[in-house]
Amino acid sequence: MDQTRFYAGHILLALPGMADRRFDHSVIALCVHDENGALGIAVGEEMEGVRLRDLLESFDIDASAAPDIPVMRGGPVEPRRGFVLHSLDWGGQDMVRIGDLWGLSGSLDILKAIAEGRGPSRYIVALGYAGWEAGQLEQELTGDSWFLAPGDADLLFDTGAHGKWATAFAASGVDSTLLVSGGGSA
Repeated sequence: MDQTRFYAGHILLALPGMADRRFDHSVIALCVHDENGALGIAVGEEMEGVRLRDLLESFDIDASAAPDIPVMRGGPVEPRRGFVLHSLDWGGQDMVRIGDLWGLSGSLDILKAIAEGRGPSRYIVALGYAGWEAGQLEQELTGDSWFLAPGDADLLFDTGAHGKWATAFAASGVDSTLLVSGGGSA
């Protein structure tokens, strides 16, 4: 009997030698993973020249009280669509709860709440997402593309974008400086 495991709430870490260069050193918070496919938000790369205040102003939201934090490149799919990964102390319209770890929201109400100082205490704003068809991620996990790490809200929200990849490997007991591309043989 085939018992497929699903990994929503885990962190995907790109392995060296990842064939798709768009995912080189990627750190992806896996938010949805079921028999229909998977969706994750990349949290390890800041978008050059795009800040939260810019994003808020593009929606005519007063950004004067909002922090001027970077927006992450969430993935190559729908790069103009916004998402907020956030702590569970805020819940709103269309929020997807990822276990007891974090929430995912994609509606304007969370951006308005953040701008007004009544949003979640911890959050990451991203444009775009990474997506996989049914069975695609499971197949990629058997190859040399991804390392699956446990979900960790502290890593997600408290570690800077540029340090997430190495920090996530270290939290799993792996020294990322020793990783090489390709497999070996004996």
